Amino acid sequence: MPVPVPRQRAIPAVESGQAPAASTGGPSGDSGTGAPRKEDTAQNSSDNTATTNHTNLTLLLIEDDPGGSPIVPDLLDQAGKPIRVRTARNLTEAERLLTDDVHCILLDLALPAPGRAGEADDDELAVLRHVLELAPRHAVLALTGSGDAERGAEAVRVGAQDYLFREELDGRLLGRAIQYAVERKRSETAERRLAEGRLRAQENRRLERGLLPTPLLEGSSLRFAARYQPGRSRALLGGDFYDVVRTPDGTVHAMIGDVCGHGPDEAALGVELRIAWRALTLAGLCGDQLLNTLQQVLEHERSDDEIFATLCTVDIAPDGRRAGLCLAGHPAPLIARPGRAPRLLPYDNNGPALGLLPGARWPRMQVELGAEWSLMLYTDGLIEGRVGDGGERLGQDGMVEMISRQLASGLTGEELLGAAVNEVRELNGGELTDDVAVLLLDRVP
Repeated sequence: MPVPVPRQRAIPAVESGQAPAASTGGPSGDSGTGAPRKEDTAQNSSDNTATTNHTNLTLLLIEDDPGGSPIVPDLLDQAGKPIRVRTARNLTEAERLLTDDVHCILLDLALPAPGRAGEADDDELAVLRHVLELAPRHAVLALTGSGDAERGAEAVRVGAQDYLFREELDGRLLGRAIQYAVERKRSETAERRLAEGRLRAQENRRLERGLLPTPLLEGSSLRFAARYQPGRSRALLGGDFYDVVRTPDGTVHAMIGDVCGHGPDEAALGVELRIAWRALTLAGLCGDQLLNTLQQVLEHERSDDEIFATLCTVDIAPDGRRAGLCLAGHPAPLIARPGRAPRLLPYDNNGPALGLLPGARWPRMQVELGAEWSLMLYTDGLIEGRVGDGGERLGQDGMVEMISRQLASGLTGEELLGAAVNEVRELNGGELTDDVAVLLLDRVP
């Protein structure tokens, strides 16, 4: 069926997008049909609805009789720039011509759907649905007869940006409709991305709430403080997690861990491990038995066999003077006591990270804490930041020296942890690439 759309005379190589055509405005111009020259191609190949203020628009016409259409004046956009036109006789040819510099598609709804040549199709918009699936990022204009307005309206409901009547089409109307369709598609894309961003933010907040629980310390004289600093340089959640609970016998159990990798999957696994740890601890498990069960949870829940998690658990006796320590590939906690320099707890019996060795064991070490102390558990994000321009990392020795200096200046609790994280970030010269989780337990008689 003939479609009155603006184009130059039918030249097969031009209409198929394989060769340039002579310009109507002069020997060195661009005809506005056929394949665009390199300097006229849209610059943003990842988003076909990018701004059109500095890029000529390109229209892909899909209809089965392009040579039968009458010649009408050239199409111009609102800035007076020519709108290039490519033509395709069927969807197979359209798929080949649908390059990244095409901004809008003008589709004849009378075109038969793929594989339906000569056959009736109950779905009158099957060809449109196929084009929308083929070009989800492109603006689409539907072309139909003036007596079929209902079909045109349905095309918009299905996903087209607008519909036009074949009998009323002229160059001015079509140029305006193309510009409108492209801008409407840009708006729809922006709204969709905004909604997706909000959804991701909500999911991240839910995951972070799971990673950072409310400690269960009712009845304990220990003071608790924590700090969590996401590694926002990649805008992804990490797998750092921690928890603190007090069991009915008065023992305070603390844990901090880190799932390798960054992203929602790792964060979700961290939440699962934290919840499992709390449930197992409240059920009376600790030490090697608890870590062995957690490894089974990780092995069942991880998305990849190479994913592992490091973990540090501490169970502090009801009198607060001694504790049991288990390390699964995790840095040893730091202890600070009045009149003595801060130091790391023993880590000679450090077991492997969870998920690395089937049947592994994690010895529980007994440590003496004393009458008054501060115990700091942390993830490796606190010690792996850079120090200056030389590429050297802070490391555990640097962290111990930093905490010693901050304690000497009178910092405690939340202020101490905040100062530590801020100084590590400043030494790194900017945001840390890894998440940082730190928790502090204090016993003051």
